[in-house]
Parts: sequence; structure tokens; C-alpha cells
Amino acid sequence: MKVRKILAMGATATLSVLTLAACGNKGASGHKGELNLMETAEMPTLDPSIATDDVSMTALSNTFSGIYRIGKDAKPQNELATKTTESKDGLHWTFDLRHGTKWSNGDPVTAQDFVYSWQRTNSPKTGSQYAYLFEGVKNADAVQSGKMKPSALGIKADGKYKLSVTLSKPIPYFKLLLGFPSFFPQDKKAVDKYGKKYGQTSATQVYNGPFKVQGYKGTNAKWDWAKNNTYWDKKNVKLNKINFQVVKESSTQLNMYNSKKADLTQLSGDQVAQYKNNNNYIYRPGSSAAYLELNEEKVPAFKNQKIRAALSYAVSRSQLTNNILQDGSKPATTFTPSKLAKDPKTGEDFAKEAAVKGALTQNLTKAKQLLKQGEQEAGISDLKFTLMADDTDTGKKNAEFLQSEFQKLPGVKVTVQNVPYKTRLTRSAAHNFQAVVTLWGADYSDPYTFALFTSDGTYNDGLWKNATYDQNVKDSAGKNALNKEARFKNLVTADQTLVKDYGVLPLYTGSFSGSGRFLQRPYVKGIIYNSAGINWNYKYAYVK
Repeated sequence: MKVRKILAMGATATLSVLTLAACGNKGASGHKGELNLMETAEMPTLDPSIATDDVSMTALSNTFSGIYRIGKDAKPQNELATKTTESKDGLHWTFDLRHGTKWSNGDPVTAQDFVYSWQRTNSPKTGSQYAYLFEGVKNADAVQSGKMKPSALGIKADGKYKLSVTLSKPIPYFKLLLGFPSFFPQDKKAVDKYGKKYGQTSATQVYNGPFKVQGYKGTNAKWDWAKNNTYWDKKNVKLNKINFQVVKESSTQLNMYNSKKADLTQLSGDQVAQYKNNNNYIYRPGSSAAYLELNEEKVPAFKNQKIRAALSYAVSRSQLTNNILQDGSKPATTFTPSKLAKDPKTGEDFAKEAAVKGALTQNLTKAKQLLKQGEQEAGISDLKFTLMADDTDTGKKNAEFLQSEFQKLPGVKVTVQNVPYKTRLTRSAAHNFQAVVTLWGADYSDPYTFALFTSDGTYNDGLWKNATYDQNVKDSAGKNALNKEARFKNLVTADQTLVKDYGVLPLYTGSFSGSGRFLQRPYVKGIIYNSAGINWNYKYAYVK
């Protein structure tokens, strides 16, 4: 996820730090079934067809129910599905749905709600950035391009409680997708009623999950999730309410923890060294990639591979992770993070197999040589650009460090522009930037989720193009979809091609806001955390 991931969910996507806080200073006894959580960014939307960021996706995954819910160790668990039938060729899926479930407005949840939601998300009129996840669903590409009507999409309701899905090719990670918010049902009555305001406030959305959102007005910094009494499994939801507040400064979050107002806080910078021996210290890994994207349309010099490579060689990724961020992140050796997938033949970790030796290490001598050659080829004498990043602590640290590194090269001048998270997402999607620090978090536990930069890719915001990359990504999802070894090699080659051509500049992997180092009170129980996809599942959370 674009957060971007970051991770964004970043997310992204996904960029959102989840900090559990007690109500007042009385510790666990003061909770009374409530928790207070803090985010580092505002929530952009509650529309499942539009959401791309980690804050929105986390809210949707805890306030909506899909076919599956992703449980512990990223295992899909039946949510609205009671039975799943898959054909031998992997192209035909049938889901028997739970009877009698309701939306928070009292409307029944039926198979038709899934059909409507998928058609709405894939319709070009909606403009969903996550519609690309439906690749492989029959006619999805044709619907998204406007060549076919949404009704041609490979999904249909066989009565109120049976759903049939037809794929045009096998999707190895299909069950994981069905636990992702983009595949959740939507109530057409609510969409029609609220029109353009649908999902832009808590009052213009309806919910069928464990919680429902209250007090979200679209731009405000406070909202909450209340227990949803129309949820089919409400007996297993222990919390009555989770309150949210946007707090962007990590020092403020830590102060809340130390003053016993917070039950969980993410650590950054020198906080990690200070608290790593604390009894309440926890490390939660994240499958994410932070990277710099260069807009080849806004800065024509970025079309030159040597200039892109020069900027990459100017950066000491180890100094950034070890001395600046200090949050458990690891210097990037490729784009896809480690511990996401293994070679089906050898068992080798994907990231280790894909790593291009020396490509992402600092080498100022080589950087200066490449910059000089690239500038001559591009017909320029100096390089000036604006670097956009979030206005959070981490965003500012990333931008200031990169600015310093790049300006070690002769004639390079970088202006930093820190903007709110929501603004960065909007400008990136519109290609309205020159260079941007962003982050992608895995939408599911498969390396294909990091194959973002095809020529027509939704998240190829820098407009980089490479035919070899395109072909390998295409083959991994097409002719080699059921050939595990060939598919793995396709994705390794694609990752290596991206790195060698410096289509983006990978910076670090493994931690993002919402993952990494935390302090957590021992009486906070039941949170399910996964490093990929939707990281935080609060359905079973409670205070002991």
C-alpha cells in the first residue's frame, strides 16, 4: 500500500503511527473498554474504492467485513464467507456467504453488495488507484480502460448469499486480496444517498465490521471507532471505543507514554537506544520500501540514467538508517524487502537473490563522474530540483539528509518542500512534483505487490519506462502464473532491472510508521499485527 505504502500504506503507504493510549492517568483500570490511539497523519477518506493510504485502510479493515479477514501470521480467515469452492484450474471461485448480516444503517449485506462494490471500484468514472489489484479478474482491464461496461466484470451474485468470481488467469495470492479493503462490499443505497460526499465523513458511510467510525469530518484531527452493534460477531469484540488523535511529533508521543497517558508509542531516532532494554520494548517488522521517485516529465534531466545513478551513488543508506532514523530500518539492497518470499526451488530469500551488488552503496567518486557524463548527454550544466516529503519527523529527516547528500555533488541544488501526508499523496498521483520521498508497504505477502513500475502502472508516478521490466512483470502474472519457479525468476529479474536502471532510488526497508520499535504496556492484549497488508487488526484487542 501506498504509505505508503507507507505504507503508502503506505502505504501507501502505510506513514501512520498507531499509538495506544489510556484514558487519563489511571493505567489499565482507567480504560473502561476504551483505548486512545494516535496517528501521525489525517485520514483522507472512508471510501473503499478511493482509499490508498495506511490510515484510511486501517480504518476500513476494522470497520468493514469482507469475504475474509486477515488473521495472525497473515492467514485468511472466514469473515462473511462460510464456504469457499475453487476450481482445479484456479479460475472459478464460489463463496457461500453468511446469512443475516447487516450494515450499520440496518440494510442487509448480500452478494450483490460485493458485485456493486467491485464494479464501482473498476469503473473508470470512479478513478480508483487500487483498481489495478483486480488484474486477473475476468475483464477487469477492459472495464478499467472503458472498453467494457462494469457489468462485464467477472463477478456475479447467485441469489442473496452466493457469490461467483471468474478469473482470466490464476492469482496465486487471491485469498489475501479478498481480505483487503478494495475488495470489501459497499452498500449501493448509501453511495446513491450521499453522492460525492460518500465516505468523506463518518456520517456519510455505513459499516458492517467490528467498529464504526464517528466524528470524522474529512479534515479534522480527531475521530473514534465505536463498537458496531450490528456486526455479526459483536460478542467477540471486547473494546467499546477506540479514540484517535493526530500527533505528528514523536517526542510528544513518547511524553504521553512516559506520563502514563499512552499505552503504546513508536520509538524513533535516539529514543531506540535509550529504551531498547526496557521491559515493554517490542519490535514489529514491516514489509516496506522507502524510496525516492524522480519525475521524468517535470525534470527532463531525470530521463538520463547516469544522472539518476549519480544521485543514488551520492547517498549513504547506512548513515541514514543507523545515524538519522535509528528506527530499525535497514539500508536497501534492492527494492523488495526481505522476509516477504522465498525461492520455491532453493529457499533463498527474494531480496537476497534479487540484490545487485554495489548498486545501492555510496560512491561519491563514481557519482561525480556519472553526473558529469549525464549532464553532458542531457545538455545541462547544473541540476536543480525540489524534493517533496511529508511534514512528519521522519519525512523531515529523510528530506534534510537527502538534500545534504545530493548537494555534495557539484552544481546540484535541492530545495526541500515538506507537505501534509494527504497533500503528498494527491500531488504524487497527479505527477505534480519533481522528486518525492515515498514509501510502499506490502498489500499482501508476495513480491508481486512490489512490481509497481510498469509503464502503465498506477503508482509509477515518476513515469519511468523499461521494456524488460514490463515484460517480466507481465510474464509473472500471465504465462508463468502457475509456474512457481519461472514466476519467481520473472519478479527477481524485474526487481534487478529497476535497480540497475535506477527507475526509482530505493533507500531503506523494514520499518515505517506503524512498524518498528515500540513501547507497549503489558496489559494491552489481543492486537493482531502482520508485517504485510493491513498491519493492525483490532477486532480482538482488549485491556487486561
